[in-house]
Amino acid sequence: MRKPSAFEMSRRNLLIGTATSVAIGAASRSAQAQNFATGSAADAEEPPAMATVSFNVNGEIRALKLDTRTTLLDALREHLHLTGTKKGCDHGQCGACTVIVGGQRINSCLTLAVMHEGDSVTTIEGLGTPEHMHPMQTAFVKHDGFQCGYCTPGQICSAVAVLDEIKAGIPSHVTGDLNAVPQLTNDELRERMSGNICRCGAYSNIAEAITEVAGRPA
Repeated sequence: MRKPSAFEMSRRNLLIGTATSVAIGAASRSAQAQNFATGSAADAEEPPAMATVSFNVNGEIRALKLDTRTTLLDALREHLHLTGTKKGCDHGQCGACTVIVGGQRINSCLTLAVMHEGDSVTTIEGLGTPEHMHPMQTAFVKHDGFQCGYCTPGQICSAVAVLDEIKAGIPSHVTGDLNAVPQLTNDELRERMSGNICRCGAYSNIAEAITEVAGRPA
């Protein structure tokens, strides 16, 4: 019998190694799939972690028992039925979910409800009512600062907080002199409101409403 050459031996070993690797890989994938299925079934059977959170919403103490993964936005809309706060992108990029927490505006879709134990939360419903509107709400109506109205609650909450930020001397990205009191210039206003998107394009009317409330001629 002819002895296989070194090339033939090498080729045979390569084929054997490849076949073995394929078999091992298939077995590994099968085991992983089985473990994933088993793990998914176990996860499905395990109840979610729950926690009780209490906060002051629009002047009223509210206590909720929530899945710890619940966002503040979903707690407000789905559990407290305060649907004025809107869910837009759900990624913190459009500002439709803006509310005021402890005097500062935040995107409620990016924070968990359980992180706000004891906090004071103000939504659009807490700023004013149709019978007794907040000055910013009145200005938005006067200057037609909305069209479809979907972004309007977040725009108004953000606008109210913007004026408070300026009064407190908090600078923005475009503030030229960090030692001077910020002024409500057009650049300051647009920078500070840039996180609130209006897909209808009512930006000029929104700016007019804010400047009127701030005491400047619109």
